[in-house]
Amino acid sequence: MSKGLLGIKLGMTQVFNDRGEVVPVTAIAAGPCQVIQVKTVEKDGYNAIQLGFMPQKEQRVNKPLKGHFDKAGTQPYKYVREFRVKDPSQYEVGQEVDVELFAEGEKIDVVGITKGKGFAGVIKRHGFRRGATTHGSDYHRRTGSLAAKGPARVFKGRKMPGHMGVDRVTVQNMEVVRSDKERNLLLVKGAVPGPRKGLVIIKEAVKAAQ
Repeated sequence: MSKGLLGIKLGMTQVFNDRGEVVPVTAIAAGPCQVIQVKTVEKDGYNAIQLGFMPQKEQRVNKPLKGHFDKAGTQPYKYVREFRVKDPSQYEVGQEVDVELFAEGEKIDVVGITKGKGFAGVIKRHGFRRGATTHGSDYHRRTGSLAAKGPARVFKGRKMPGHMGVDRVTVQNMEVVRSDKERNLLLVKGAVPGPRKGLVIIKEAVKAAQ
């Protein structure tokens, strides 16, 4: 990976391309981000940069992070994320990174945290079929047999009720439809995981489109 950016998901809309076709897009308020730290193989064992996004009040930052920002000579930020880079010499502490990093038509990977659904049963969580509703059946939405009579235990990975959502999901090979420098806006073709105002990580695509 050689470049990345942080952003906030604003929601979905649609735009028209040059051929007059309607394209569904997700609007992302991407950047500007500031370089907080530059890591190198010689000093840290790997090449990477730390980016800060969304300025934060100083009283809302804990002391270790405050010291980190003070050392960099930057203001506090709500989000700090690290990106692996090939050549860290291209970056310096305090440098600003914005949507110009990604051009229209470029392929990117977008990482988001999916919407939380709370505690869910097997029908909603795993798509199980419900039981009969007639002929005196008292079995409707339950899990069913766990097939554990022999070993007398529940095997790992068994599909059962539990917490649903709030998973880190990466959507690969998404296309940048528009890059608006003036409004720090990135329009990406398709849906991006997560709720509105959720943090998303935009990275250079690691795979070529199949």
